[in-house]
Amino acid sequence: MQTIVLGSTSPFRKNLLEKLNLPFDCAKPNIDESPFKGETPLQLVERLAIEKAKAVADQFPNALIIGSDQVAVCDTKILGKPHNFENGVEQLSQFSGKAVTFYTGLCVYNSGTKQISSLVEPFTVHFNHLTLNEIKNYLHAEKPYNCAGSFKSEGLGICLFRKLEGDDPNTLIGLPLIKLVALFKMHGLDVLSHQ
Repeated sequence: MQTIVLGSTSPFRKNLLEKLNLPFDCAKPNIDESPFKGETPLQLVERLAIEKAKAVADQFPNALIIGSDQVAVCDTKILGKPHNFENGVEQLSQFSGKAVTFYTGLCVYNSGTKQISSLVEPFTVHFNHLTLNEIKNYLHAEKPYNCAGSFKSEGLGICLFRKLEGDDPNTLIGLPLIKLVALFKMHGLDVLSHQ
């Protein structure tokens, strides 16, 4: 089996990839994540997923390298990580009663053959109407300041939602595993045959 590499230092993506029960390495991709002028959210996350995978290819000359990137979009505006309590309050207040779509770019890059497979997977979160008190209580409890959108769906964040809409709940956390398994197959790796 080819070496599998996760081109990310995200603990969330690492935990998700562990679900596939395959050995893998992690590598930090050092890339500029700034959007290009006029770039759509979908174009941005797909480009960054590919760039992240290619950025670590020199370290792994014959590997299947996974790159992934995610943005949240509400009212056509790209949302980043809040980084602090005040920004978290602002983001979650903005989401109250609305739908937020997360776009996750996913790439598998074969560094041996230079073959690239990539896609963008959407996932939509429908938020409850949230009071300021609910928002503050949530942020104090979970401190999701390094998460795009100011919440962790795998934790208490689930209390903020009215409905989740998408093909794979792992997408919301940052790595669409259903699509990843399909991309692996395109590169000749059948996950279940290596168990």
